[in-house]
Amino acid sequence: MYIQSDYRDVEPICYEEPHIANVTKVIESNFEPYFGRYLNSKGGEMFSDDEFESLARKFGASSVKRDKKNNPDDVYREIIEQAISDYSKDRESYQKIFDAELLGDYKEDTAMFKSVVLRNECPIIRKTLANKKAKELDGYRQDFNRANAKELLAVVTNLNKFCRSYVEDYQEEKYEQSSNYKDLGLMDLSGEGYTYFGVIGAGIKSHMLYKVAPALFPNRSRNALWAMWYLTNKETFGCETSSEFLMIDVTKDYFQQNYFYPYGLFAWYAFTLYKMLKNKVLQYGVNLDPEYRYVYVNSFLEYVAFEHRDAIDELKRKIKDGGRGYE
Repeated sequence: MYIQSDYRDVEPICYEEPHIANVTKVIESNFEPYFGRYLNSKGGEMFSDDEFESLARKFGASSVKRDKKNNPDDVYREIIEQAISDYSKDRESYQKIFDAELLGDYKEDTAMFKSVVLRNECPIIRKTLANKKAKELDGYRQDFNRANAKELLAVVTNLNKFCRSYVEDYQEEKYEQSSNYKDLGLMDLSGEGYTYFGVIGAGIKSHMLYKVAPALFPNRSRNALWAMWYLTNKETFGCETSSEFLMIDVTKDYFQQNYFYPYGLFAWYAFTLYKMLKNKVLQYGVNLDPEYRYVYVNSFLEYVAFEHRDAIDELKRKIKDGGRGYE
């Protein structure tokens, strides 16, 4: 059962089936062209054909042959192999943090858990705290420094218990047949006990879970929400304020990802994208290993955000001082 959090997430309409169906329909309509460019640019790692030819002409080359793989199955396999490799680089750090025995030991020294484990050994928190150039992260650093170590440990311990229970109950066939966001059973993660507001919110908790069990927990990152904004044509779908994926105040030139976006709802759209990817690449004879289900989705969403990187950077420059980059 979904436990309503004590802070804003999205408007009630966002949970209604007709709304979700409309959002999904627009994502489906945009999937093919984005996927085509995703392949063409090899996941954003190289210039697209048009960009490559434009650059060649700029430097006076009238005819240039491009050395690349032409078969979409080979290109996609290369993309996902690189995505899995990148994903795996720091995975062990998160698995260690989610060790139930070690978490139990830290009850005797919660200060060490906060100052050493989270600050120095949790990659996403370490990098966020170290990014002094990003003014919008000042609020996060302040919140982390003020955070109660015992309560931080309690939140991570609860996340670990949820993760272990969810993995134990997982049945691949049943999971694949999920028909709505409630079937995924992730709405409880927006509830009390799984969040330390300002320090461990939906973005960071989802990243932790994603690194431990990528088959079941999508990465609800900043780029993922920006990508969803573009995949849905920036439409509001009946929301009174703005797109559910961003927080926008045009009068104040404020554009920011909605870091209150409920994880369970995001997971449903991520699962929907996984099915689109799975069906698409089957045409090329590629079978996706469900153990890395959301690594594939994360790679695609990262590309969508990458494609719009200049526009996103421009909008981010409008963020007023004091905003948070992570939640």
